[in-house]
Amino acid sequence: MTVWQIDFFRRPVRDESGETLWELLACDRSLSFQFQAWCPQSQANSDWIATQLQQVAVSLPQQLQVFRPESLSLIETAGKKLGVPVEATRRVEPLKRWLLRRAEEYRQHPGYTAEVYDPLAVPRPAPVPVPEELWGDRWRFASLPAGDLEGIASRPMRFREFPELLHPVKLGVASTQSVPGVIIDGGRQSLQLARWLDSVRPVAINYIPGAPDGLILEAGLSDRWVLATFEDAEVQAAARTYHQRQQEAKGLHFLLVRPDESGMTQTGFWLLYPA
Repeated sequence: MTVWQIDFFRRPVRDESGETLWELLACDRSLSFQFQAWCPQSQANSDWIATQLQQVAVSLPQQLQVFRPESLSLIETAGKKLGVPVEATRRVEPLKRWLLRRAEEYRQHPGYTAEVYDPLAVPRPAPVPVPEELWGDRWRFASLPAGDLEGIASRPMRFREFPELLHPVKLGVASTQSVPGVIIDGGRQSLQLARWLDSVRPVAINYIPGAPDGLILEAGLSDRWVLATFEDAEVQAAARTYHQRQQEAKGLHFLLVRPDESGMTQTGFWLLYPA
């Protein structure tokens, strides 16, 4: 599948008349294709985006990927005009690397404003609790050898997310490396919880020490959910081990939802990685 990763947003640059400039960037996953165009803020709309992409493309891609919530609607509208579906995803590492390089290049632009600028910053709302009616019977930390993850994910289940780009081999994680995870025994709520998780698109589960300590589920483009809170010393120690194993596994971890602890059936599995 041909995929272009797209960003369209204002930059710390103005044109000769003093108008803020927006920039359209488009690239493929290998960065062998790169396209850049400046747009005055007064012209920043979906028609302008669609026109630019049509002009540059010998053939349009089969999918556009967008990580920035603020530009998602504009690019989705442009995608509809072009007949190209749009995926909202944080996992656009080639584009993010390019954006970091571009941020240095803006300093050489004659219209550079010198304002504080983070090219990857997106809104981060305060985390909200997972709806109580979805929560299962119990949860716990767990770990699996990296080489066992694919076997677990291949078992019959309703929901599964095992992206090829997160395969342990792709990340350079040895098959014997312990990969941490969170297992939720959902009981009667197992299917409903897994369906909800699938809808919010889990990205990562981060341990946040505090008063109390907690697990924060990062999902979608910028959503954050309080998955669990705890003050028990043993659970806190297990959480620190979970965090350490995440680092040792280069960030790779997992979420498994199942009806109970028998291990006979699973409802959903998500391979996770910070983005």
